[in-house]
Amino acid sequence: MNQRFARSILLLLLACSVSPSQSQRPLEIADLFTMKRVSEPAVSADGKWVVYTLTTPDIAANKNFSDLWIVSAEGGTPRQLTTDPAADRHAAWSPDGQWIAFESARTGESQIWLMKPDGSQQRQFTRIATEASTPVWSPDGKMIAFVSDVFPEYSERPFAVSDSLNKKRLDELANGKVKAKVFTQLFYRNWDSWLDGKRQHVFVQGVEAGDPFDVTPGNHDGVPRSMTFNSGVEFAFSPDSKNIIHTMSPFTAREEAWTTNYDIWIVPLDGKLPRRITSNGAADGCPRYSPDGRSVAYRAQSTPGYEADRWQLMIFDLATAEPRSLTANFDSHIEEFAWSKDGKTIYFAAEEQGRKPIWSVSLAGNDVKKVFDNATNQGLNVTASSIVFAHVSAVRPAELYAVDFNGQNFRKITGVNDELFASIDIPQPESIWFTGAGGTKVHSWMYKPPKMVQGAKYPLAFLVHGGPQGAWMDSWSYRWCPALWAAQGYVVMAPNPRGSTGFGQKFTDEISGDWGGKVFVDLMRGVDYACKLPYVDSTLKAAAGASFGGYMMNWFQGHTGDRFKCLVTHDGVYNFVSMYGTTEEVWFDEWDHGGTPWDVPSEYAKFSPHTYAKNFQTPNLIVHGARDFRVPETEAFQLFTALQRKGVPSKFLYFPDENHWVLKPANSKLWHETVFDWLKTYLRKGDALE
Repeated sequence: MNQRFARSILLLLLACSVSPSQSQRPLEIADLFTMKRVSEPAVSADGKWVVYTLTTPDIAANKNFSDLWIVSAEGGTPRQLTTDPAADRHAAWSPDGQWIAFESARTGESQIWLMKPDGSQQRQFTRIATEASTPVWSPDGKMIAFVSDVFPEYSERPFAVSDSLNKKRLDELANGKVKAKVFTQLFYRNWDSWLDGKRQHVFVQGVEAGDPFDVTPGNHDGVPRSMTFNSGVEFAFSPDSKNIIHTMSPFTAREEAWTTNYDIWIVPLDGKLPRRITSNGAADGCPRYSPDGRSVAYRAQSTPGYEADRWQLMIFDLATAEPRSLTANFDSHIEEFAWSKDGKTIYFAAEEQGRKPIWSVSLAGNDVKKVFDNATNQGLNVTASSIVFAHVSAVRPAELYAVDFNGQNFRKITGVNDELFASIDIPQPESIWFTGAGGTKVHSWMYKPPKMVQGAKYPLAFLVHGGPQGAWMDSWSYRWCPALWAAQGYVVMAPNPRGSTGFGQKFTDEISGDWGGKVFVDLMRGVDYACKLPYVDSTLKAAAGASFGGYMMNWFQGHTGDRFKCLVTHDGVYNFVSMYGTTEEVWFDEWDHGGTPWDVPSEYAKFSPHTYAKNFQTPNLIVHGARDFRVPETEAFQLFTALQRKGVPSKFLYFPDENHWVLKPANSKLWHETVFDWLKTYLRKGDALE
């Protein structure tokens, strides 16, 4: 049999989840911390080698350790390149393939390092006091650009002076007896970090010699700080290595807290003045030069103030200074993208009904084609002959794969978790549709417990995703893994109601200003659908969610009576007014409520769960992290106080060292154990759990 054909048959059988062996067992919590986590593939210029980050959790150390590995793009035995206990990640190949730049914290701080592709000659490249991240090589191989968090008031000075002043300020912050902070403007913290007046700037440093120089000086972020507008690498060199192109707000740092306006800027490296090439009132970002340098591709939104507006793929002709959309007729968000080597095609990832296919579009525009449609695909690298990427599904975490440009010859490059998953029974989820508010069809994933007993009825675990502009995908998560919930003996429903992405922009828009409206009806219709399934015990139901999902648990508290046996609220909004005054990205609340709390107080009260506290009665587990600056911890404190004051059974799991997510392995283990114990307390009477 042809070897390639045999491999394709094997992959097809794996994808279709053939009948599990009797020796296979259900997925367990401990398995999450045995799995090795593949991410950040980077392909060499000749397309022959892939360097990637491999992260290994360590429960005892309560840390995730990451190293760089290399493997042939044709597959084979991977080889470890770095072994330092500190984090090594984000590899970038030099254009000639002779060096790999990467981030490392092995000196106690993040700096850029260099090594040969065989892992030899590892040496520190940057020594900047304010640390360095995200290395990008110039096409001529003579420079590396990177990002550093600096005090902007020193950024116009020569590097030796500014770096010395930056170091002095950092030492004072670290060693001073007084830890007080003084703010004079907004955006003083973001996600889980206090900014202390620093700004993210782009630097360029010669590979052979010379100090780095700041190409985006001033009191602004040279690349977006918010993950909402930051694709990971928001800057690039021109093909002739003479310019840096980057994403930056046209406003001061103060206004970044309430605006979504970002533009594309070109900075000549010969000292000439930067120029802004876009003036869209909404967000532009992720600029990438065409291979011939004549145009720039980038993502753009069209509605100012709306972070969940549709991202279109744009082309800016540098000769005519005219932008145009390549995907005006494509009703989904453009995520990451990459040029073909000949500059005639752009490949990109975009969601579609709970999956994330790979798509293509020509420079003519509006001729989007689906290249590869299987689960979720990310980390796109386009070579001369194929696309290399990380492929992930609801039943398997990421591995590296490649596919030809016609969508054929889907082939596996890594299999770091193959041995583990050969022993685990994870049923493939079912994709279903039910009728939501106004007769609209709503999508959901249904997960069943492994080795279900014929005729038995199982409790229902109803999960609401975050965002709210997000979706439950045919994908894997180490934080909220529906397959692991199903392995506890529950039927798991993971619906994509109003506000979900991948179902058209109108569907996404319909949650704005209506958090407790149509989306709530959609969710209740989903519960109704699940309760009619012959294998669901309709008397035993629990609901859980994080972020917007956590908000919805709090809304359920005031509006579902005794329908659920228990709820789990993770990092959920409880009081919209206090949320507005403490979150760091205020544009989100101003858009969703149509203004500020003092301008439209009734809009903030209308769907705020705290106004319905008199109805609270469902046992509730609350989880929150102290470093969550997106939905601050005070939301959880208020909810817990209300539940306790009303005598509602409640428990509060509080993590002083976590942000909006629970990331540390030992913390994650405790999170899963606490959540699953809470469910068992109230759902233990089901046939499947006795």
